[in-house]
Amino acid sequence: MRVITGSAKGARLRTLDGLDTRPTSEKVKEAIFSIIQFDIEGRHVLDLFAGSGQLGIEALSRGAAGAVFVDSSKDAVKIIRENLAKCKFESVSDVRMADYRATIQGHHPHKYGLVFLDPPYGTGQLKRALQTIASVDIVAKCGIIVCESDKDDQLPEELPGFTKLKEYTYGRPKITTYMRNAD
Repeated sequence: MRVITGSAKGARLRTLDGLDTRPTSEKVKEAIFSIIQFDIEGRHVLDLFAGSGQLGIEALSRGAAGAVFVDSSKDAVKIIRENLAKCKFESVSDVRMADYRATIQGHHPHKYGLVFLDPPYGTGQLKRALQTIASVDIVAKCGIIVCESDKDDQLPEELPGFTKLKEYTYGRPKITTYMRNAD
């Protein structure tokens, strides 16, 4: 796995060993960043269920102002820190070993312009994370949530305060985007 473009272009990122973590494929990552390419520069990023941190790192490489990486796995947090060091993004990153719900409901020094949600498929965590995000005020106006799920998962058409933009299917993975309403 590598950083596609930007200041860390070409950097090879480590991933977790084993089957517990499913890294986003290069094809899907390229598609995600094509979808949001004009919505990254200068934004603060929240990468929940971060795994290796590749989505947040790609956003930083493309000009995001900073990123918070959250994963409940000690091994994932270690890999994220290694990947950030390799790309020299430690100064604009915060890595947390925490539960996603506690993170969403916790203190945030600013609102996020971009949120990545890529939990393990089939756990129900994605829908719960979306509902929790909609119930608190952590996403900036016109901020975007990018969800990766199994193609058969039905995500909400209605999310209070957000508009569902589009869904894209790439084999088994499905990408769904939501935008925070401006008013």
